[in-house]
Amino acid sequence: MALRDHVTLLTGFPFKSDSYTDQPDGVRLVRGDNVVQGQLRWDNVKRWPRDRVEEARGYELRESDVVLAMDRPWIEAGLKYARIGPDDVPSLLVQRVACLRAKEGLDQSYLFYLIGSQRFTDHVLSIQTGTAVPHISGPQIQQFEYRPLPLQNQRAIAAVLGSLDDKIEQNRRTARALERLARAIFRAWFVDFEPVKAKAAGAASFPSMPQPVYDALPINFIDSELGPVPEGWGVGKLGDCCHINQRTVRSGEIDGEIEYVDISSVTVGRLTGVQRVPFAEAPSRARRRVGHGDTIWSCVRPNHKSYLFIHSPPERRIVSTGFAVMSPGEFGASFLHEVTTQPEFVHYLVSNADGSAYPAVRADHFASATVTRPPKQLRDAFEALTMPLRDLFASAEREAAQLAEVRDYLLPQLLTGQVPVEVGDA
Repeated sequence: MALRDHVTLLTGFPFKSDSYTDQPDGVRLVRGDNVVQGQLRWDNVKRWPRDRVEEARGYELRESDVVLAMDRPWIEAGLKYARIGPDDVPSLLVQRVACLRAKEGLDQSYLFYLIGSQRFTDHVLSIQTGTAVPHISGPQIQQFEYRPLPLQNQRAIAAVLGSLDDKIEQNRRTARALERLARAIFRAWFVDFEPVKAKAAGAASFPSMPQPVYDALPINFIDSELGPVPEGWGVGKLGDCCHINQRTVRSGEIDGEIEYVDISSVTVGRLTGVQRVPFAEAPSRARRRVGHGDTIWSCVRPNHKSYLFIHSPPERRIVSTGFAVMSPGEFGASFLHEVTTQPEFVHYLVSNADGSAYPAVRADHFASATVTRPPKQLRDAFEALTMPLRDLFASAEREAAQLAEVRDYLLPQLLTGQVPVEVGDA
């Protein structure tokens, strides 16, 4: 049976970029860049004026819609498809993105897992055309043939896989909450200087800050090239506070398989996948070693904010030379990560990027960035407080990845009937 028999396919509206809005109440636009492996990413989202939504009537996305990128539908990290969740609406569908809705006889959740199957990925790879920008069409998507199952069986399979996805999402939400907490502490201490201001106002302590550290804080500010900073704080170059691209792998140095991380596999603080490949067959850019506590940053399109904190990597984890790899030095791992992922640092990278089609920065741009250098006692207190949060974050992410592997292992077996599922499970 082909998808065309049980799926309504909608392609998006050609929104004009000169009409995008920066207003936070604008409706989010789902473009191909927002669709990653099984989920949406909302960083660098474009918005449409709310008072012009009527112009795009009929392109509103609904919860549970399945969306698929039609340009570059597959990248090294995997197929670019996602399901619209409750937090993703309201949103509007942009051209060159397909929306799939199940008709009678096909369960919408089951459709999501069909699209996420290896068989559908193989179908996409067999039909896409074009070299510079591989692409697919709506009719080609609808040509995909699948094994028909009774509706109750579809729902039972979707329920089993959905329970795993629910746990995966729960872990990811936990990880995001821990990440936000670490970021909030950093901004309070080192950007907004709240403890210093509190002490100057007469407060005897500050929440989350150890008392001896608080007692050592100044109450006055001095001028610096970055603006006012607390008295006693320094200002310097990032390259003097950390190591950049310290470890490089040479040809023939590794025997056997590596876990390779390409730029396309990293979103904002998230690793979406690795490629396991013999080192001898790996891309020539697979040359950067990483260690625990490193922060990696894509040098290409810094506005995409493709960065990642490296926690307990496997020995054979190798990343692309397209990343700048920053390792702890004077700055500890947690402090270094926060310094280099703040909006102010992102703005610095974007403003220094060269090129129009593929704006990029170099390692020396990272090294020459001007940063504040708080006292060691304060930085050490931040490390002691936030590294345990990063440990918990990594644990939640690892469990989510393990559950995703179980789901991906079960998916083809459930779809083909190799692993039976009781209808009553639904």
